[in-house]
Amino acid sequence: MYRISELAQKVGLSRSTLLYYEKLKLITGTRLSNGYRGYTDKDVQRVKLLQQLQAGGLSLKECQSCLDAQIDRDLLLQRLNILDEEIAQKQKARDLLSAMLGINSMKEWHQSMESAAPSAHLEWLMKQGFSEKQALRLKWLSKDMNEHEQYMADFEAIFDDLERLGPSCDEDSLKALETLPIKSGEVLDIGCGKGVVTTLLAKHGDFHITALDNDEYNLSCLNEAAIENGLKHRITSVCASMTTMPFEEQRFDVLWAEGSAYIMGVEQALKQWKPFIKAHGYLVISDLVWLADNPSQEAVDFWQQNYPDMTTSEQRVKQMQQAGFEVISHFTQSDQSWTNYLAPLQNKIAQLDNQHFTSNAIKDIKNEIHIHEHYLGQYSYQLFVLKKKG
Repeated sequence: MYRISELAQKVGLSRSTLLYYEKLKLITGTRLSNGYRGYTDKDVQRVKLLQQLQAGGLSLKECQSCLDAQIDRDLLLQRLNILDEEIAQKQKARDLLSAMLGINSMKEWHQSMESAAPSAHLEWLMKQGFSEKQALRLKWLSKDMNEHEQYMADFEAIFDDLERLGPSCDEDSLKALETLPIKSGEVLDIGCGKGVVTTLLAKHGDFHITALDNDEYNLSCLNEAAIENGLKHRITSVCASMTTMPFEEQRFDVLWAEGSAYIMGVEQALKQWKPFIKAHGYLVISDLVWLADNPSQEAVDFWQQNYPDMTTSEQRVKQMQQAGFEVISHFTQSDQSWTNYLAPLQNKIAQLDNQHFTSNAIKDIKNEIHIHEHYLGQYSYQLFVLKKKG
């Protein structure tokens, strides 16, 4: 037999809690000859079972029903589902802490954060000490932060000497330009890269173009191209973030963003960039969209992992309209735009293979090329020409 203080010590509860349990008839002590109440091993086991049931989310009244064999199956199923959800959340929290310590990969966490809260994801990455350039690429690629430094070095070794960093061609850009009813004014080229589109716009319109990128090397390539083409007086380069652009509101007649909006998310880009456009000004933006009603599962899995915000052009048009834009036109970019991107990239990969250069970055890019070779046409980039309402 155990006195109540001994029972309390054995089950890790206070004396007052056990007295309350006895008041509710959850346990029943026996009055001993010395006046103390005594409890048996059966009471110990009953209290431990109570503790387990309470940990499962049951109230004391519900626990009592279970102990008295009056089991409410619907109630238990409900509690079980809630408990499963709590366990899943705690497992996610554990995985995050483990990844932060370098024990596990953070890839899945990056992907879920990028899907649920892209702006918060970017802000958090920068607080970890990454430059914005690195953070934007890391969140885009959803790679393991613990291997990030080497991965990014390999990634840049592949792309730094390529002219085009994504699918594009002059004909598609000019087709979008022809849709614009204006051929002069202030243009902001967002995420200009090495300035392929910037110089094209400067050649085919009476525009002054502000070219914005967060990579100094890209801007140096742009400035060299501007000088070579006699366009330096028409182009001003600015090294800054597309997420916090250093311009006054309603400064530009046209914002041009080929292949860059996905980095911060199209809906977020529409919201953040709109104030910089003059009343009734224009936004030309490209995005990767689904074209097939029932795309291959391999393609779906790949893009769900690498661009979870990807949707159909119809859905993207609705989002643009809801953001306060009139969609003047949109069209699928040509096969030539993909050739301009993929052919040099494949050549660079082949060169690195010949040098026995191995890295996770090359592995990932080869996988991307595989997807394009087999499923391009089920998806593609589209260019959208928008007019700001009001």
